[in-house]
Amino acid sequence: MRHRQAIALAAVALVGLTGCDGPDPNNLETYYDDPVPTSSAVPPVSDAPVSAAKAAPVTPSAVVPDPGRLAERALLSDTDVAEEGVQPGSGEASGCLADGPSASSRTATWRYPSGSVLSHRVVAYPDGTAARVVAEADCAGKTVTVPAQPGVELQRAWCDGKTCTVLLAKGRLVSGLTVSASTEARAVDAAKRLLPAMTAKLTAQP
Repeated sequence: MRHRQAIALAAVALVGLTGCDGPDPNNLETYYDDPVPTSSAVPPVSDAPVSAAKAAPVTPSAVVPDPGRLAERALLSDTDVAEEGVQPGSGEASGCLADGPSASSRTATWRYPSGSVLSHRVVAYPDGTAARVVAEADCAGKTVTVPAQPGVELQRAWCDGKTCTVLLAKGRLVSGLTVSASTEARAVDAAKRLLPAMTAKLTAQP
Protein backbone atom coordinates (compact mmCIF):
# COMPACT_ATOMS: atom_id res chain seq x y z
CA MET A 1 0.00 0.00 0.00
CA ARG A 2 2.78 2.42 0.89
CA HIS A 3 4.59 1.49 -2.29
CA ARG A 4 1.62 2.57 -4.45
CA GLN A 5 1.34 5.92 -2.64
CA ALA A 6 5.01 6.64 -3.26
CA ILE A 7 4.63 5.95 -6.97
CA ALA A 8 1.58 8.23 -7.17
CA LEU A 9 3.39 11.10 -5.42
CA ALA A 10 6.35 10.76 -7.73
CA ALA A 11 4.08 10.94 -10.76
CA VAL A 12 2.36 14.08 -9.45
CA ALA A 13 5.74 15.73 -8.81
CA LEU A 14 6.96 14.88 -12.30
CA VAL A 15 3.87 16.41 -13.88
CA GLY A 16 4.33 19.57 -11.79
CA LEU A 17 7.94 19.97 -12.89
CA THR A 18 7.05 19.46 -16.51
CA GLY A 19 4.43 22.20 -16.37
CA CYS A 20 6.98 24.80 -15.19
CA ASP A 21 9.52 24.35 -18.03
CA GLY A 22 8.02 27.08 -20.30
CA PRO A 23 6.72 26.67 -23.84
CA ASP A 24 6.54 23.22 -25.23
CA PRO A 25 9.17 22.96 -27.95
CA ASN A 26 6.81 20.67 -29.86
CA ASN A 27 3.92 23.17 -29.70
CA LEU A 28 4.25 25.41 -32.77
CA GLU A 29 1.68 27.88 -31.40
CA THR A 30 3.90 28.79 -28.46
CA TYR A 31 7.42 28.06 -29.76
CA TYR A 32 7.50 30.98 -32.19
CA ASP A 33 5.82 33.54 -29.96
CA ASP A 34 7.82 36.77 -30.05
CA PRO A 35 9.38 37.62 -26.73
CA VAL A 36 7.87 40.59 -25.00
CA PRO A 37 10.19 43.53 -25.80
CA THR A 38 11.78 45.14 -22.86
CA SER A 39 11.44 48.86 -22.63
CA SER A 40 14.65 50.79 -23.06
CA ALA A 41 15.27 54.48 -22.80
CA VAL A 42 15.80 55.79 -26.32
CA PRO A 43 17.29 59.25 -26.35
CA PRO A 44 15.22 61.72 -28.34
CA VAL A 45 16.61 62.62 -31.72
CA SER A 46 18.00 66.08 -31.47
CA ASP A 47 18.36 68.45 -34.37
CA ALA A 48 21.80 68.59 -35.88
CA PRO A 49 23.69 71.55 -34.49
CA VAL A 50 23.38 74.53 -36.73
CA SER A 51 26.70 76.08 -37.44
CA ALA A 52 26.94 79.80 -37.07
CA ALA A 53 26.44 81.60 -40.34
CA LYS A 54 29.74 82.39 -41.91
CA ALA A 55 30.40 86.04 -42.51
CA ALA A 56 30.28 86.99 -46.15
CA PRO A 57 33.75 87.39 -47.56
CA VAL A 58 34.86 90.96 -47.47
CA THR A 59 35.52 92.26 -50.94
CA PRO A 60 38.27 94.78 -50.85
CA SER A 61 37.11 98.11 -52.10
CA ALA A 62 38.41 99.16 -55.44
CA VAL A 63 41.87 100.64 -55.03
CA VAL A 64 41.95 104.23 -56.23
CA PRO A 65 45.15 104.85 -58.20
CA ASP A 66 47.53 107.49 -56.94
CA PRO A 67 46.49 110.81 -58.54
CA GLY A 68 49.96 111.47 -59.90
CA ARG A 69 50.22 107.99 -61.34
CA LEU A 70 46.77 108.34 -62.89
CA ALA A 71 47.76 111.62 -64.54
CA GLU A 72 51.01 110.12 -65.78
CA ARG A 73 49.21 107.28 -67.55
CA ALA A 74 47.03 109.78 -69.44
CA LEU A 75 49.98 111.92 -70.52
CA LEU A 76 51.10 111.88 -74.15
CA SER A 77 54.47 110.23 -74.73
CA ASP A 78 57.24 110.90 -77.23
CA THR A 79 55.87 108.06 -79.33
CA ASP A 80 52.38 109.59 -79.38
CA VAL A 81 53.67 112.84 -80.86
CA ALA A 82 56.46 111.44 -83.04
CA GLU A 83 54.62 112.15 -86.30
CA GLU A 84 54.65 115.86 -85.46
CA GLY A 85 58.42 115.88 -85.92
CA VAL A 86 58.95 117.42 -82.48
CA GLN A 87 61.73 116.98 -79.96
CA PRO A 88 61.35 116.89 -76.15
CA GLY A 89 61.62 120.37 -74.73
CA SER A 90 61.58 122.04 -71.36
CA GLY A 91 59.26 124.46 -69.67
CA GLU A 92 55.82 124.35 -68.19
CA ALA A 93 52.59 124.17 -70.11
CA SER A 94 51.06 127.43 -71.18
CA GLY A 95 47.42 128.30 -71.67
CA CYS A 96 44.60 127.06 -69.42
CA LEU A 97 45.40 125.10 -66.25
CA ALA A 98 49.01 126.30 -66.39
CA ASP A 99 49.20 126.61 -62.61
CA GLY A 100 52.58 125.01 -62.09
CA PRO A 101 53.56 121.45 -61.18
CA SER A 102 51.79 119.55 -58.42
CA ALA A 103 51.65 116.04 -56.97
CA SER A 104 48.45 115.35 -58.90
CA SER A 105 49.60 116.62 -62.31
CA ARG A 106 52.01 115.65 -65.07
CA THR A 107 53.31 117.83 -67.91
CA ALA A 108 55.29 117.16 -71.09
CA THR A 109 56.64 119.71 -73.57
CA TRP A 110 58.00 119.37 -77.10
CA ARG A 111 59.37 121.81 -79.70
CA TYR A 112 58.88 121.88 -83.45
CA PRO A 113 61.86 122.57 -85.73
CA SER A 114 60.16 125.88 -86.57
CA GLY A 115 60.25 126.93 -82.92
CA SER A 116 56.58 126.27 -82.23
CA VAL A 117 55.82 124.69 -78.86
CA LEU A 118 53.52 121.78 -78.01
CA SER A 119 52.65 121.06 -74.40
CA HIS A 120 50.36 118.56 -72.72
CA ARG A 121 49.23 118.70 -69.11
CA VAL A 122 47.04 116.22 -67.20
CA VAL A 123 45.66 117.07 -63.77
CA ALA A 124 43.83 114.69 -61.41
CA TYR A 125 40.98 116.12 -59.35
CA PRO A 126 38.71 114.65 -56.67
CA ASP A 127 36.32 112.12 -58.16
CA GLY A 128 33.51 113.65 -60.20
CA THR A 129 34.86 117.21 -60.38
CA ALA A 130 36.94 117.13 -63.58
CA ALA A 131 34.01 118.00 -65.85
CA ARG A 132 33.08 120.88 -63.56
CA VAL A 133 36.63 122.22 -63.75
CA VAL A 134 36.46 122.30 -67.55
CA ALA A 135 32.96 123.78 -67.51
CA GLU A 136 34.12 126.60 -65.22
CA ALA A 137 37.44 127.21 -66.98
CA ASP A 138 37.80 130.81 -68.08
CA CYS A 139 40.46 130.80 -70.74
CA ALA A 140 41.59 133.89 -72.60
CA GLY A 141 40.80 134.24 -76.28
CA LYS A 142 37.92 133.07 -78.39
CA THR A 143 36.12 129.74 -78.42
CA VAL A 144 36.97 127.52 -81.39
CA THR A 145 35.46 124.31 -82.66
CA VAL A 146 37.39 121.04 -82.81
CA PRO A 147 36.08 117.53 -83.61
CA ALA A 148 34.02 116.04 -80.76
CA GLN A 149 35.91 113.23 -79.05
CA PRO A 150 34.17 109.96 -78.05
CA GLY A 151 34.25 108.84 -74.43
CA VAL A 152 34.95 112.22 -72.86
CA GLU A 153 32.49 113.94 -70.56
CA LEU A 154 33.19 117.48 -71.66
CA GLN A 155 35.52 119.27 -74.07
CA ARG A 156 36.24 122.93 -74.80
CA ALA A 157 38.75 124.77 -76.98
CA TRP A 158 40.07 128.32 -77.21
CA CYS A 159 42.59 130.28 -79.27
CA ASP A 160 44.33 133.35 -77.92
CA GLY A 161 46.27 134.77 -80.82
CA LYS A 162 48.65 132.04 -82.06
CA THR A 163 48.18 129.84 -78.99
CA CYS A 164 45.34 127.31 -78.94
CA THR A 165 44.25 125.13 -76.05
CA VAL A 166 41.92 122.13 -75.89
CA LEU A 167 40.59 120.77 -72.59
CA LEU A 168 39.04 117.32 -72.18
CA ALA A 169 37.43 115.95 -68.99
CA LYS A 170 36.76 112.37 -68.04
CA GLY A 171 36.31 110.93 -64.54
CA ARG A 172 38.92 112.51 -62.28
CA LEU A 173 41.15 113.81 -65.06
CA VAL A 174 41.44 116.98 -67.09
CA SER A 175 43.69 116.68 -70.12
CA GLY A 176 44.89 119.97 -71.61
CA LEU A 177 46.75 120.32 -74.93
CA THR A 178 48.30 123.67 -75.87
CA VAL A 179 49.96 124.52 -79.17
CA SER A 180 51.79 127.78 -79.80
CA ALA A 181 52.53 128.10 -83.52
CA SER A 182 53.35 130.76 -86.09
CA THR A 183 49.66 131.19 -86.91
CA GLU A 184 46.36 130.37 -85.28
CA ALA A 185 45.43 128.04 -88.14
CA ARG A 186 48.59 125.96 -87.66
CA ALA A 187 47.99 125.74 -83.94
CA VAL A 188 44.42 124.53 -84.47
CA ASP A 189 45.49 121.99 -87.08
CA ALA A 190 48.16 120.55 -84.79
CA ALA A 191 45.64 120.26 -81.95
CA LYS A 192 43.20 118.44 -84.23
CA ARG A 193 45.85 115.94 -85.30
CA LEU A 194 46.77 115.13 -81.69
CA LEU A 195 43.26 114.97 -80.27
CA PRO A 196 42.69 111.23 -81.06
CA ALA A 197 45.88 110.16 -79.24
CA MET A 198 45.12 112.51 -76.37
CA THR A 199 41.58 111.14 -76.08
CA ALA A 200 42.70 107.50 -76.24
CA LYS A 201 45.10 108.03 -73.34
CA LEU A 202 42.45 109.82 -71.29
CA THR A 203 39.56 107.40 -71.84
CA ALA A 204 41.76 104.40 -71.04
CA GLN A 205 41.95 105.54 -67.40
CA PRO A 206 39.40 104.46 -64.77
